[in-house]
Amino acid sequence: MAQDHPPAGQPPSPAQSPAGTQGFAPSSDPTTTPSPTTEPIPVLVQPAPAFLYMRPIKKPPVRQTPVPVAAGHAPLLNVSGGFSVTSLGTPSGGRAVLSGTNFSISRDSGKWLGAKLDLSYARAPNVFHTGYRMQAISYLVGPVFYPSSGNSLSTYAHILVGGARVSGPFVNTNGALSIGYVNYPAWALGGGAEYRLSPAFGFRVGVDYLHTHFVNSSRAVRGQNDVRIVNSLVYYFGKPIRNSR
Repeated sequence: MAQDHPPAGQPPSPAQSPAGTQGFAPSSDPTTTPSPTTEPIPVLVQPAPAFLYMRPIKKPPVRQTPVPVAAGHAPLLNVSGGFSVTSLGTPSGGRAVLSGTNFSISRDSGKWLGAKLDLSYARAPNVFHTGYRMQAISYLVGPVFYPSSGNSLSTYAHILVGGARVSGPFVNTNGALSIGYVNYPAWALGGGAEYRLSPAFGFRVGVDYLHTHFVNSSRAVRGQNDVRIVNSLVYYFGKPIRNSR
């Protein structure tokens, strides 16, 4: 685009912008600085959550040292039954051999101590070839001691007191045969050994000195010194029948 030059001697006319506007020279005053235009900036605000979920941190379990507990001896209840042979010394003369049964029940209150109830019945069908029988029934109770107690073999000793009823024939002062009986105090002192067949069963052999009473030829009550041997099978309550493997 051509621009006319002004005539000589005239100042030049202000320049026009191509858009038809007049241009102004920038002000030389440094204190007048145009202020920048501010525009609002939208800010998105989200509401706070209604609850806050916190995931617990899994901690390794605390291992506590077990407190040692003193081992105790649990009371054991056992019953036994078997065959007995008694050599009965009669005051009127001679010794009579009686055979029968024996039953006992024991409760161990400790490792070395227990209590026992002992019941026995023995008889001889033809004592001294008289055709008459002799019978002895004893009922005794007392403490039991265990000097040794192993898994297979154990020993015991007991002191039993109670009574005994002995009946049978005896020779009187006239030389005739009479029948009588006495029911007097009795006691037994003895012991034995037991072999454990399984946790629940055992086989026991015992020997006792048994003191009973009977009448002599003058019908006076006298003491008898007897020997009793008992073989019995023992059962322990609460124990397994077979060994665990």
